[in-house]
Amino acid sequence: MIGKRITYRTADGIRVRGTWRHAFIRNGDYFLTDLFIYADGLVDCWGLVTLEEFEEKLRTGWVATALPDGARASAHDLASWKFGEPRMWHTPEQLLGEVRDTIDQLNGRPDSTERCLAAADAFLADRTEEKRAAARDAYLAIPETSRRYALGDMDNKDWPLRVLVTGPGGCLDGQPQPVTQEAYDRAVAYFEERAEWAAARASRVPADGPETAVAPAIHLYQSYPHRPSESPGTDALRNDYPAPVEADGATYPSVAHAYWALSTADARVRTSIAAADRGAAARALAVEAPRREGWEQVRTAVMTALLRAKFAHHPDLAEILLATGDATLVYDDADSAYWGDHGGRGRNWAGRLLELVRSELHAARAGLGQVI
Repeated sequence: MIGKRITYRTADGIRVRGTWRHAFIRNGDYFLTDLFIYADGLVDCWGLVTLEEFEEKLRTGWVATALPDGARASAHDLASWKFGEPRMWHTPEQLLGEVRDTIDQLNGRPDSTERCLAAADAFLADRTEEKRAAARDAYLAIPETSRRYALGDMDNKDWPLRVLVTGPGGCLDGQPQPVTQEAYDRAVAYFEERAEWAAARASRVPADGPETAVAPAIHLYQSYPHRPSESPGTDALRNDYPAPVEADGATYPSVAHAYWALSTADARVRTSIAAADRGAAARALAVEAPRREGWEQVRTAVMTALLRAKFAHHPDLAEILLATGDATLVYDDADSAYWGDHGGRGRNWAGRLLELVRSELHAARAGLGQVI
C-alpha cells in the first residue's frame, strides 16, 4: 500500500515515517479526505488516534466503509455531490487489516502477506497437514482486498496460493468445486518455478554495476581556507580553496572568485573580485554589483566549466577528488540552498557537479575522455 506516498510527522523532535490513503469521514455528511498512517501506530482521521481508537472509529462509522444511496458528500475546496448507487470495496475489518499491514511495512516488519508466503514456503519444505493448516490460516489473515496481490502476479493473481493452502479435495473461500489433483500439481509447480526465478534474480549482478553509491557519503564542511595546504584533505574540494583557475581571459585565485566575477558584467567589480583575499570576500563584492542578465539560467554550466578547469590544472587536487570513490558528496554552503545541501533541504548542486567531474576524470583515465 505504501508505494511512493511517504510523509512524516514530528513527535518530540523525532520524524515519524508515514503514508496516506483516501477515506471518507462521516461527520453529518460524508467528506473525502486523506487517512494518514504512521509507523508508531497512530492514525490521523481528522485527529490522531491509536490503532484501538481507530478501530472504534471504524465500528461507529466515523471512518465510513458504507455509503448510503443519496447521501451528501464533498471534497474540501474541490466538489460536492450526492451518492448514486455507491459501492465500497472495504469492510471495517478489511480496512483495519490493511492499516495494520501498513504499520508493519512502515516499520520494516513482515506484513500479513509476507507472513503467509513464509508459511507457504515452510509447507513446501515440509508438506504436512499441520504446516498446510498454518499456511491456510496465514492466507485467511491477509485482508481479502489484498489477497489477489499476494504473489505480485496480475496474471494468476492469488490462485496458486489459494490452491496450495487448500489442498486436493478441499474448498476455500466459497469455491464451488473442490481443488483437483491436477490443479494442485500446477500450483506446486508454480511455486517451484517461482523459487527458481527468485534465486536467479537474487544472484544476478547488474551489467552496469550497482545502482547506488557503494561508499559512505562524504560531508564537505564549510571552511574558509586562506592559503594552500600540503595536506588539505577534502577541503581541497571546496570552491573557495586556493587553486587558481583561468576564465574569460583572466586568472582567479579560486573557483569561487571566478564564479562571482563571471556573475557580473561590471569590469571594475571583476577586477576587485580577482584581488579579493578569500572567496567570501569575492562573494561580498559580487553581491553589491548587478547580476549578469540571465545568470540563474547559466550559473550551473559556468560552475561545471570552472570545476573542470580546476581539476584539469591541479592534478594533485584531482587525485583527492578521485579518492572519494563512489561517495555521495554533501556540500555545505551557508549562503546558498542551491549549491549547498542545507541539512537535506537544499539542492546540493556543488556536490553533484563534483561527482560529475569525478566521473569525467575516471573516464579520461579509462581512455574514454575523447569519446565523451
